[in-house]
Amino acid sequence: MTTTQTLTSPRFGTIEFEQLDVVTISDGVLGFPDCNQFLILQHKEGSPFRWLQSLNMPEIAFLVVEPNHFVPDYALQVHPSQLDSIGLTDPATSLVYTIVTIPRGNPEGMTLNLAGPIVINVANNQARQLVLDDPKWPLKYPAIPPEAKAA
Repeated sequence: MTTTQTLTSPRFGTIEFEQLDVVTISDGVLGFPDCNQFLILQHKEGSPFRWLQSLNMPEIAFLVVEPNHFVPDYALQVHPSQLDSIGLTDPATSLVYTIVTIPRGNPEGMTLNLAGPIVINVANNQARQLVLDDPKWPLKYPAIPPEAKAA
């Protein structure tokens, strides 16, 4: 038997969910250690964006996207032990999201945090935010390349 729960979020209003929908990031998101339980909400129909809505702090929701939507060659190079805490042994059972930042009034300045991906083991809804030490994947990767903005 499943029990429906509700969350009231300033951004989304009342959200109904079941416990099996909850993604747990045991260590929290960087800068938000007390935010460790989340729902993944669709931004809108057909959009690649999702919201990582905190259950611990309803006023917190992170805009996220699968990085390959903007960076086709994005690939995690991590030691398997980095994913032991979420029980991930098969990369095929994972989702990878990056946090998106959109400067107020400047959507063309949108950036992706490729240095801090969130990896979710879809088999158990356990997740972890990694910190990558690879200069190829910066903290503020422009989602819209400068040459595309000029066109």
